[in-house]
Amino acid sequence: MSVRHLTKFQEKVFEVVKKIPKGKTLSYKEVAKLIGFPRAWRAVGNALNKNKNPKVPCHRIIRSDGNIGGYNNGVKKKIRLLKKEGVEVLNFKNYKR
Repeated sequence: MSVRHLTKFQEKVFEVVKKIPKGKTLSYKEVAKLIGFPRAWRAVGNALNKNKNPKVPCHRIIRSDGNIGGYNNGVKKKIRLLKKEGVEVLNFKNYKR
């Protein structure tokens, strides 16, 4: 079994995301700003898409326009998890994938 090493960027992203409490969300753009790379929201999404650590709640990251965004375990599961945590999911119908 090989150990996957994270980049410093990924470490920063995952540390921020780990701190998001249940029932709360941040946007990809907000995470990018919090780690000091305000224009790197796409890179934040790419880092989260590769995450396999269940302690990093990637489902709590949404798009800044309120749409649900992607999720490496499927958008339907992301919606289920968010609803279970009490997040009101409004704009997920617009997400195409």
